[in-house]
Amino acid sequence: MGRGTDSRSENGRISFPEPGSMTEEQTAVYNQIVAGPRQTLVGPLRAALHNPVLADRWQRLGQVLRFETCLPTRLNELAILVTAKRWNSPLEWAIHKADALRVGLDPAIAEAIRVGELPEFGDDDAAREIYEFARQLVKTADVDSATYAAIVERWGEVGAVELTAVVGYYSMVAMTLNVHRVPLPDGVEDNLPGANSALPEIPATKPVSG
Repeated sequence: MGRGTDSRSENGRISFPEPGSMTEEQTAVYNQIVAGPRQTLVGPLRAALHNPVLADRWQRLGQVLRFETCLPTRLNELAILVTAKRWNSPLEWAIHKADALRVGLDPAIAEAIRVGELPEFGDDDAAREIYEFARQLVKTADVDSATYAAIVERWGEVGAVELTAVVGYYSMVAMTLNVHRVPLPDGVEDNLPGANSALPEIPATKPVSG
């Protein structure tokens, strides 16, 4: 399969295929992406499009995990923010912070995660449980039995499966953005402290007394 002529980003480590010079296969995947819920080609798919088969599978999986899980969208986005913070991914953070606030996540929760503080969840036990599950998973590649059980009790086994997949998928996204230096779109500010430095610690929640 031939490769299209690529436009090289000033800030990226690799070139990114552009619509006017894509191969037929790349164009087909690009058209699917911009016609879907994303409506634009941003982030890791710009790099993945070098392999249109990979980009196609990637965007299909991403659509499920971003838009079609059983978790409320604000909680799905909360898990993504924890993941973006852990892997120091400014682009993932910027995109998903905007999404999270738009769908109703408390701005104070997002800000606490951004600066490395423990959010005040108040009576929002569902958010606390999602945060702790995602925190443990990105830190240890596992979660303890109580944290797992809390997710299953509230969202069922499908919720535990989907939440694990969300954190894993967005870890892949963050690593792709970081390693290829995919630049932020125009008008998007990099305000995630600690990018390009050691991985941050994310504070653990305190057990809720019964």
